[in-house]
Amino acid sequence: MASYSTNEFRKGLKIQIDGVPYQMIEMNFRKPGKGAALYECKLKNLIRGTVTDKTYRAGQSLEAADVSEFTAQYLYRQGDGYVFMKNDDYEQYELSQEQVGEAGKFLKEGLDCQLVVYNENPIAVTPPNHVVLQVEYCEPAAKGNTATNVQKPVKLETGAEILAPAFINIGDWLRVDTRTGDYIERSKEPG
Repeated sequence: MASYSTNEFRKGLKIQIDGVPYQMIEMNFRKPGKGAALYECKLKNLIRGTVTDKTYRAGQSLEAADVSEFTAQYLYRQGDGYVFMKNDDYEQYELSQEQVGEAGKFLKEGLDCQLVVYNENPIAVTPPNHVVLQVEYCEPAAKGNTATNVQKPVKLETGAEILAPAFINIGDWLRVDTRTGDYIERSKEPG
């Protein structure tokens, strides 16, 4: 199994500690006055989603995680699970609501996502950073309300609720940031 030395540590690196896959979400190099340099890392457990802090001395190494990432298309929701299909060999994977997390609010049938698989088992999904979704319901804008930055709650076709500008109407297409759930802009119909 491959391993990474401290000089190869970087954000996004996938490692394995005690048989559990982690992703390095932050890494800070610190050189105290005396002694070896320190690498302070924030690691996200890819199975449970928890974040932990670990510090390593220069020269230590960590085992690489047997994690693969590939593009898969979101097919449908089945009970509490989400079904995805790998684009090149049509193999299907099912993730639980817990594994999908907040991303589930923005999943639309046919959407291409990044699926993370560890030891042949899917563990996480990352939707595209931006998706275009149609407004299913919102209150009509108040006449004469021309104040800037006035926002109202809007329900999207996937069931997600976000805040959008007051001029948005039912049927409009919105570009939404899936990482934050924020409105970006009004968009043309996808396709």
